[in-house]
Amino acid sequence: MIKKFIQRVLGGLSPSGRKAVARGEVLEKSKVSAGRAVRSKNAPSAALALVSEKSRAHPRSRVYTQAEHGVDRRDISDAALRTCEGLQDAGYEAFVVGGAVRDLLIGRHPKDFDVATSATPEQVRNVFRRSRIIGRRFRIVHVMFGQETIEVTTFRGAGGGAADEPAIEEPVENMAAAVSNTSSGVSTDESEAEEPQTRSRRRQRDRDFRRSNEKGPTSQADEHGRLLRDNVFGSQEEDAIRRDFTMNALFYDPSREEILDYVNGVPDIQKKCVVIIGDPVDRYREDPVRMLRAARLAGKLGFTIDPATEAPIAEMSALLANVPQARLFDEMLKLLLSGHALLCIEKLRSLGLHQQLLPAIDGLLRDEQSRPFVTLALRRTDERIAADKGVSPGFLFAALFWFPMLARQRELEDKGVRQLQAMHEAMDDVLDQQRKTLAIPRRLDPMVKELWLAQPKFLQRSQGKAHRTLSHPRFRACYDFFELRALAGDAPHDVATWWEAFQFADDDVRETMLQPDDEPKKKRSRNRKKKKPVVNDAPIASVQGELAIGDTDKTDDAHSTEKIHE
Repeated sequence: MIKKFIQRVLGGLSPSGRKAVARGEVLEKSKVSAGRAVRSKNAPSAALALVSEKSRAHPRSRVYTQAEHGVDRRDISDAALRTCEGLQDAGYEAFVVGGAVRDLLIGRHPKDFDVATSATPEQVRNVFRRSRIIGRRFRIVHVMFGQETIEVTTFRGAGGGAADEPAIEEPVENMAAAVSNTSSGVSTDESEAEEPQTRSRRRQRDRDFRRSNEKGPTSQADEHGRLLRDNVFGSQEEDAIRRDFTMNALFYDPSREEILDYVNGVPDIQKKCVVIIGDPVDRYREDPVRMLRAARLAGKLGFTIDPATEAPIAEMSALLANVPQARLFDEMLKLLLSGHALLCIEKLRSLGLHQQLLPAIDGLLRDEQSRPFVTLALRRTDERIAADKGVSPGFLFAALFWFPMLARQRELEDKGVRQLQAMHEAMDDVLDQQRKTLAIPRRLDPMVKELWLAQPKFLQRSQGKAHRTLSHPRFRACYDFFELRALAGDAPHDVATWWEAFQFADDDVRETMLQPDDEPKKKRSRNRKKKKPVVNDAPIASVQGELAIGDTDKTDDAHSTEKIHE
């Protein structure tokens, strides 16, 4: 009888579930029953509610029911629901966490969904075949469902780090092996598809990580108190307390449709207030990027910053100099692409944080000539994001640094440098100068420079030059940049209108729109080849020698020359 029961239990579980049973991690019949239940996205599974009450007991948290918080389970992505259910089936706790819960509470649709769980990264990896462990600073797991990737983090304990920070991704070899053949519906195990050498390296990293955990918590900070590495696992309450802001420390349980709040996050959201968890001085010292996040959240959501949270920012803003430039660039990109870029930048300026990221932005927004163009570029970016259209970071940075580049070009021209050479040198100088504070990837340089170099060409509307400009691979982006300049008063508006009509006109109409070429045509230099002397019997060298040593009168006399040739 016992044997039949075990066979029935193992038969109802997935391969990863059977491994969990073999390790003794799934012991209760209620959890096994949950693994065999049929679930749907529209209604929470009844079987999932059978998970032991002991694991669901959170006496120190405030629990909000669906009637109280009003979050609809159907607004959560199917991939996030499947991730939570898969982990719960295997006997672990799993919740949708972070900004997704915050956005759902304020009526926004989240861009992505993160999951927090009691399972370690290796255990998550065993549950989901299409997953991979990434990160050095924070070990997390990417669980892949088709084109969607869910970021799964383990509950982290008291170590001072930020559980909601992005992991520093390690190089992944043979990425194609990690993606399954979705067209055929067959999922390929990453470990089976990898090359032997790649697989051995990954297994060695996992072994080293497990050994480091056995020795003790892996938490490391620099001399300024900023955490460099932190993989200390803990309870759900510890995980909530160590997150950055109260609004980001909420846990949503899809199976019960409940929100667990340990840090008074729901009331802070209702008050529209950004409140940091813990002592602000200590938390900013642990991770100075939290100051940028406070500004971004306040600008993006239209919230105010709690006075105690805002007070130390001005004094501690210099700590941003200790943050890797790549992280600062990522955070700045989030700010510019938040859909409220202008408000976020204004918040940065009010907090004094812009000097660490974009030192020139303060002058650009104060100058009467550059302010309309920068403001319009940021506003157009927000409009495109609101319309769910693509936005190019290269276009945005080209707009931000356009006027600094022009100023540098004029300086070089005043020193006698030619116009085109001065423009090329100015482009390099401005981008290199900005990289001292913000690690703008060099892969963006070609697009930024193409946008800048194309601007003078729009003023040339003669036959050959207009058609060459129209055939530019990035013509539309270059024209959009010129149009922004025209709307801001930095370029002739009639020229922008002409190009708008010219690019959509028929060939016959275009010919009538072309303007005569007023520039003087350059005279072509004709390279005339010198005729070589005709030599019959004597070599050329001997002839030249006789001419050189001969009488000058003979060289001028045609008859004398003929005699030499003879």
